[in-house]
Amino acid sequence: MTAAPGGRRAVLPVGGHESTGAGGVHGPGRELRTALRDRPRAVAVPMTLGRDPGLAPAAAQTLGWAARDRMPGDLLLAEPLGTVTHLVGWIRAAVMRVLREGEFDGAVLLVAPAADPEADAELFKVARLVWRYLPVRWVEVALTGGEPGVAEGVERCRRLGAGEVALVPASLVPPPPFPGTVPAAGPLLGRAALTALIRERVAEAERRWDRDGQDGLAAAAAHGHGHTHAHTHDHKRVHAHGGGHERHRHAAFPETTQLRLKEATAHGG
Repeated sequence: MTAAPGGRRAVLPVGGHESTGAGGVHGPGRELRTALRDRPRAVAVPMTLGRDPGLAPAAAQTLGWAARDRMPGDLLLAEPLGTVTHLVGWIRAAVMRVLREGEFDGAVLLVAPAADPEADAELFKVARLVWRYLPVRWVEVALTGGEPGVAEGVERCRRLGAGEVALVPASLVPPPPFPGTVPAAGPLLGRAALTALIRERVAEAERRWDRDGQDGLAAAAAHGHGHTHAHTHDHKRVHAHGGGHERHRHAAFPETTQLRLKEATAHGG
């Protein structure tokens, strides 16, 4: 997605390990900084599905630096694409697509690129939540570029007694093909669903700015401090940008509303 005519904000998807290699997705540092050079007005959308909490703060830092010589509201940071709750719902929908395609009495292997230890551990938690209410005996995890890899994951499923192993993406990155497995029934999110979701996040960010004057930068940066305790202090800040611009407030945006699983699943098409 690129700059829009008429002074509208360009839409810049920003991604990390959950969207590695996806077309049109910018890294939160140098790639985003480069994309902003010829886009005076933009809204960045963190393409995380809940397992990359550092993505939005990193994007906020880049946007904040670029915003120094721009008008207030020229650069906005949208809420992340999804949460772990959304991810569980989307994966369940993907598994159900596998089950609908025919007789399946095997194991589901969730596949995603390896990341840091916490993000990898989160995927094992997601697998447990996916398994809980699905008619499959096993839901296991494999990490491309990490441990356990896809080959090891498939072998584990075989040793557990699975006659079939279905590969299901647990990120926006499709799993690599592997001999003897049931291929994924399409991407985790279809193109139309993904486009609609990005548009929703962009619209939310623009409404937030128009209504409250909040660009989302300070809130994301504050949550990147690595706090593990409850936030009882105020994260609101006032920044004076150069060039004679009016001072404006980077205030906290509302937390992402976690959809019920059936609502999250509705985006899985």
